[in-house]
Formats: sequence, C-alpha cells, structure tokens
Amino acid sequence: MPLQGMWWWICCRHGFTLLGRDYGEKEEEEESFEMKSASDVQICSRQGTLDVGVTQPVHVSNGSDRLLHALEEKHSLITQPDKVTYKDDQDVIVKGWLQREVNGGVKTPWSRLKKFWFVLTPDSLDYYNSNEKSSKRVGSLVLTSLCSVIWPSKQSYKETGYWNVTVYGRKHCYRLYTEHLNEAVHWVCAIQKVIDSKAPLETPTQLLIKDIDENHCNQESVDEIYKLNPILRHTKSPLYAPLLPFSYGSEDHSTHNVNGYTALRDEAVKIFNSLQQMENERDPIPLIQGVLQTCLDLRPLRDEVYCQVIKQTTDPPEPGSLNDLRYWQLLTCMSCTYLPSPAVLRFLHTHLQRTQELFPDTEMEKYAEFILVSLDKTKQREFVPSYDEISVLINREELSCMVYYPGAGTCKVQITSHTTAEELVQELTDKLNLSNSHNVFALYEQNSHYEQALSKPTIIADTLTRFENLSCKEKGFESRWRLYFKLYCFLNIEDVAKDSLEYSFLFEQAHEAVIRGYMPTNEDTLHSLAALRLQFLNGDFSPHAPFPRLEELFPIYILHSRILSSTKPSITSRTSCTSFQKGIFSKALPNGLWNNSLEKQKAEESQKFKGRMKEESANMMSAIVEKWKVLHSMQKTEVMTSYLSIVKQWSGYGSTLFDIDFYMSSSGSFFQRLWLGISASSLCLYKQGEMEPFENVLYSQISSFGVSDSTTFKVSAGEKDMIFETTKVDEITQLINTYLMCISNGHCSTMGSNSVAFHSQEEAVQN
Repeated sequence: MPLQGMWWWICCRHGFTLLGRDYGEKEEEEESFEMKSASDVQICSRQGTLDVGVTQPVHVSNGSDRLLHALEEKHSLITQPDKVTYKDDQDVIVKGWLQREVNGGVKTPWSRLKKFWFVLTPDSLDYYNSNEKSSKRVGSLVLTSLCSVIWPSKQSYKETGYWNVTVYGRKHCYRLYTEHLNEAVHWVCAIQKVIDSKAPLETPTQLLIKDIDENHCNQESVDEIYKLNPILRHTKSPLYAPLLPFSYGSEDHSTHNVNGYTALRDEAVKIFNSLQQMENERDPIPLIQGVLQTCLDLRPLRDEVYCQVIKQTTDPPEPGSLNDLRYWQLLTCMSCTYLPSPAVLRFLHTHLQRTQELFPDTEMEKYAEFILVSLDKTKQREFVPSYDEISVLINREELSCMVYYPGAGTCKVQITSHTTAEELVQELTDKLNLSNSHNVFALYEQNSHYEQALSKPTIIADTLTRFENLSCKEKGFESRWRLYFKLYCFLNIEDVAKDSLEYSFLFEQAHEAVIRGYMPTNEDTLHSLAALRLQFLNGDFSPHAPFPRLEELFPIYILHSRILSSTKPSITSRTSCTSFQKGIFSKALPNGLWNNSLEKQKAEESQKFKGRMKEESANMMSAIVEKWKVLHSMQKTEVMTSYLSIVKQWSGYGSTLFDIDFYMSSSGSFFQRLWLGISASSLCLYKQGEMEPFENVLYSQISSFGVSDSTTFKVSAGEKDMIFETTKVDEITQLINTYLMCISNGHCSTMGSNSVAFHSQEEAVQN
C-alpha cells in the first residue's frame, strides 16, 4: 500500500510540474500558479492518500489520462540546461546571428545590444555565444501556445537603425534586433508558426472546471473536487497569476492601451486585489463600477473575473458575512451586465445551484436565485450600470424610472437591468390606456436641443447610464436628459376620440412642430395658433394670467431672421469699414487697444440686437393677445380641435420632418437645405418654408433604400436614384422600416391603394 501511494504521488508531482512548464518555461525555479507561498494539500486517489507539501495547485480527477499524457510530454519539452549543446540541423527551423538587448543589474542599470547565435527549434528559441557545435546554450525560451511575437516596428527602426523582433514568454522577454527587414520578418513568421503549432494550454483551474462539468450530476464527486483543491476555494492570500490562460506580453490588447490598461495577465491580478479590497469598503459601488468597466473594455477578462468571484464565494470563512456578501453583490452586477463563455457559464450555474443547496433560506441563496434569473435575460450592455442601478441591484430590487409624455405628463415605472425600449413602450401603452390605438408609439431620449427615438432592443438602463455620464459633463437646465413617450408613426389620425389622451398627444406634438418651425404658413396664422395655445393654457383672457415665454408660443427664429435681415446692410458696411480701418491703423495702434475696440463694437451690436428682439417680441405678444381676447369661453377640447384643423391644412401634416443638408437625384437635380417628410404613404421633399412638396415618392414605387455611409442615405424608385446627405440617417432608416412593417401587417388604414402588393417588394429593401 505505501508503495502504491508513493507511485501516485510521483505521478501527480511529475504531472503538475510539467503543467507548470507548459504554462510557461520553468528554467530556474518552480512557482505557484495561484499563490507563491506553498500550501499543504492532500492528494487523493483510488489507491490511497498521502499528505505532501507541493507548490503547484492540486488537480484531482477520476482518471489519470491527463497525467500520463503530461508525463509523456515532459521529457520532450524539458531538458537540463547544463547538458544542452548546439542542436543538430535536423532539429533546427531557423538559425542565425541576432543582437539581443541585455540589461545590467539593479545596482548598475543599463542596457546594450549583444550579438548571439540564435536557434529556433520546434520547442524553443535558444541562443549561444557562438555557432560551433560544442557551444553550450546560454539561454532558452520554451515556446507554448501562450507565447507571442511582435512584428518589427518602423518607428523603432527610425530611432535605432535596427528592426526589432520581440518574443514574450512566461518569465522572459527576448528583444532581438537586426539590420535587415526581410531577416526580421523571416524570424517572426517562423516563431509564430511554431507557436501556432502548439496545442492550447490549460491551467489547473480550467482542468478542474472540466472535471466539475463532467461530474455535475454526482454531488459527492463535485464536493470532493472542491475539498481537495484549494485553488477553487476562497483565499485571503493575493493572486500572483491568473486562473485562466492569457498570452504573455504587454501588447496583447494594444487597442485598449489608450485607456491606460497594461497586459491582460497583469490586469487580472490587479482585479483580484481590488476584489479583496472591496471586502472592507463602506461604499463598494465605485469599486464595482471599476471592475465592470475594465471587463467591459477588455472582453477576455470576463471569464477570468467570473472565476475569481466564484472562487471567493466558495467555502468562505464566514458565510453570509458582509465581506462574503460583497462578492455576491459584485456577481449580481456582473450577471446583469455581460455573460461569460458557455464553459464558465455552466460552471457558474453549478456553483449557484450548489450554493442554494448548501445555504437554504440565507442571503446567499437569495442572491444565487436572483443571479440565475438574470443570466437568462442578460444581453450585452453598452455601458456599465449607473450608480443608482448598482444601488438597487446589490439589494436585488428594481430601478425607478420617470417617463415624460406630451402635455407635461409624467409616469413613474419600475424597470430591471434587462428592460428594453420595446417592453417599456408596451407597459406605458397599457398603463395610459392607449392599447386600442391604431398609431405607433415610441420612447425618445430628449433634452432641450436634441431628440431621438430609441430602437426597440435598446436597454433602458443603458440609456439612463448615458444620461448620468452626460450630466457629469454638461451642466445647466438645458442639458438635462429625460425619457419621452409620444406618437411615432401616424397611421390613423382621423378616428382618434377627442376626449382621449391620444388626441392631446396629437395636439401637443403638432404644437411642438409649429414652434420648431416645421409648419410653413404665414405669420397671421402663427398668431392665431399662438392665441389658441394661450387659451388652452390659461383659459379666457385676464391681465393677471401667467404669460409663457414667446418661444413657447411662436417660432422665435422668425423674429431672429427679421432683425438680422433688417440690419444686414449696416453690418456689411460696418464690416468693410472696419477692415479698411484695420489695414490703416493696425500698425499704428497696439494690438491690445485694437482688440478692445473690436470687442466693444461687438458688445454694442449684441446690445442693439437684444434691444430689437425685446421690442419685436413685445409687438408680437401684443398681436397674439389681441387674438386671444377673441377666443373667450372656448373650452380645451374645442381649442385642440380648432388648432389641429388649422395644422391639417398643410399637406405635410402627419409626416415626420428631417433636415436634409444636400439632395441629389439621378435626373440631375440637386438642392441644399431641404425637408424630408416621412409619412404613412410616401416620402416627400420640401424646400424649407414651402407649403407643397416638389417630390413625392410612394412606398409602392420604392425598389430599395439603404445607408451608404454614416451621413448618406440612398433611395431607388424605378429608374431614379435619390441621395440624401443628413446626420439623421439611422433615424430615417428606422422610421421607414417601421412604416413598412405596419404596411405589410395591414395596420395602415389610411394607406388606401398605396399599400397594394408591397409585401413582394419588401424583400428587395436593403437595410
């Protein structure tokens, strides 16, 4: 029995020594994958048990195939350095003289280039002092699948006159130099080919995860694996190497270097240190956000951090303590932000189910249940959760969200980290009794200067996080962001009941279009519309009634244009006079005096403009009030009906207008600064300010449409191609697709004959 136990100890010892060498070269010392300090473990087998002290993490499985396979490879990869001499040519892939960067000691820091004879074999990159057969090897870098080689840098050649080749191993980095580019490329390609030929290496944690997955139906085997392998359990010691394999080298994620990240292996160790620090934090949310942001930026780290948190929530010293729950809170936030790979996801499911069985009716069991539900719903997030979202997540609660709608209405709803815009729109439609409407509603992100519809898959929590980020950069009332619910597609506007909330939506959105200048009509009509708005807000005229700002009643750009056009000649002459004076006197007057004079003139002109605006605004308001007085005793429903009856006289009513910077058609016509109107039946093109469109394309005439680039939109109708330049390309595409979907589903009651046979053409639409 003792001999059998000793034989198994030797096999395990050899196997995990080799595993360490496969994970990286083991030239001078044996080092733990997880902790540098040795740990006493008990290795178990079917033959017996033996207490031994080892420096490698222990791997226990039901079979010895992996151990025997590793033992066979050990002798082919590891040789004693003092017996190695120059290899025969049959083992050599590439050989030649290269210069290597050699560093001095700690007391005498320096670096210089020294020439060595390098030999690349199927297993390693070796170098010698000479190319003689009897020359002993000076150093060696064992090549595994985790090694990496960096291509020559042109910048380095400009600075040093050498083409550099950098090879990263587990413990060593060879920086090699040559004067010839073709030689450097030849070495890089040869080394990369050797690396690619190596089988992927697995860490002890990966092997144990596979064993747990294979034995997940046998709870006793799983418990035994956890019991005999401390690498899977909570530790208070620091981590010195990742639990999962990462390529060696500092440039394995160079695209993220702009964010200040280092090598993935180093970032993995840093994150584990942050996790341990989180245990004692009074407010863990900033640290949680930092970990989530790092994993969101560096996708390969997600599995690693999941494994680290699973490790720290397995057999903790004080189950259910605040220190332990900190890890469960982080795991909850992670499960709502991104998913791990399938293998780690299965491992996570096993861990959560095991926790539920071991700790029923505890906080840990509640967190495990919450996480299991979240994993089934989580989609890839664009942003990490906001501070408010994490605050509710760590308590397993829902997030309160305020949504605004036309008429200064608000609606408070509860959302989760998975709620999409489509789901919230459906909830609001039901809550506001709009389910029977024939029109389509949507959710918008909005501030005083910007508005855009959210696509259906948009995660609302991501939008709220973006609002939080923008509020930190932008200050002031005008930059406040909010969610806004309103009509999106006008499919049937004639059959809306006048006493319904939907009718007030039509009225409010028509007024928004008017004050934004999307209602081409004469000034007298605009006065009448403004008077109706006053009647709606305040009722009958009273000198004591509150007066809103003019820009809330009337398109203020009209006054701006009027004042600027009336002062344009004087401004032009003043500008030419100023240029003439500057040419004569700029040399005579000091720069400071001349700049002060220009600033004084600008201040005077600005003051005059404000004075004119104040005067014109007063005159405009007087004209509006006179019309308001005539509307005595008019009720709100009657006001809305009168307002909409005026607006409906414009042929573009019911369309959503987009500003087009440039338009060109295959017929040769082109225009600048147009309106593109998208309605339930067609696309219309208007010259800004004109009542009638100069181009009207029915949906049944469109053969294809699509996006050429970020600012170019193309529509093909028969033999005619139309190209639009606009910043609203995505919004235009989204709205047209929604209308087409409604047409194909037969929801457009106002379409008439225009919807005939469109289903066959929908297949030709290019999104």
